[in-house]
Amino acid sequence: MNWFIVHFAQIVFYVLAACTVAGAIGVIGFRNPVNAALSLLGTFLSVAGLFVLMHAEFLAAVQILVYAGGIMVLFLFVIMLVRVRTIPEEPQYLRSLAPAAVGVGGLLAVLVGVGLWAAARTPIANPAALHQVQGISLGNTEAVGWNLYRDYLLPFEVVSIVLLVAMIGAIVMGRKEAGKEGGA
Repeated sequence: MNWFIVHFAQIVFYVLAACTVAGAIGVIGFRNPVNAALSLLGTFLSVAGLFVLMHAEFLAAVQILVYAGGIMVLFLFVIMLVRVRTIPEEPQYLRSLAPAAVGVGGLLAVLVGVGLWAAARTPIANPAALHQVQGISLGNTEAVGWNLYRDYLLPFEVVSIVLLVAMIGAIVMGRKEAGKEGGA
């Protein structure tokens, strides 16, 4: 029993990692799009649990609010509006993509290997820097908020304006397309 208590964080990490990998496999393995979307939701929640385990509470909250909340609602609306029940089987199309998939997978493996090699050669950053603002020790979320809204306020506002313009542009383009279909 003492061993379980001592290694509880590692046990939780491995359980969450297994849930994340199982959810990711479910996303590409399920033929029903709703089941794949729910599997993606489980993956998002498992990743949020990993963030909490690594003391990144702000990232966990953003993961749940943005991805598990907003993005998943968007995916489910698209699935419901398109009314796709299952993906039709097209073996000819998949066979032609097999060499490209192997090539891209090999390239990705090389890139990950180079990234891991470079990460092993660089010194580990001071994790206390994420909890301090001007030498004052704060919580992780509070430090992120102070840095975001004090030091990076202008870039934050520029990004919000760009996103607003993109959203308005998408609405205008969508209305034009609907207007063309209705008038024809």
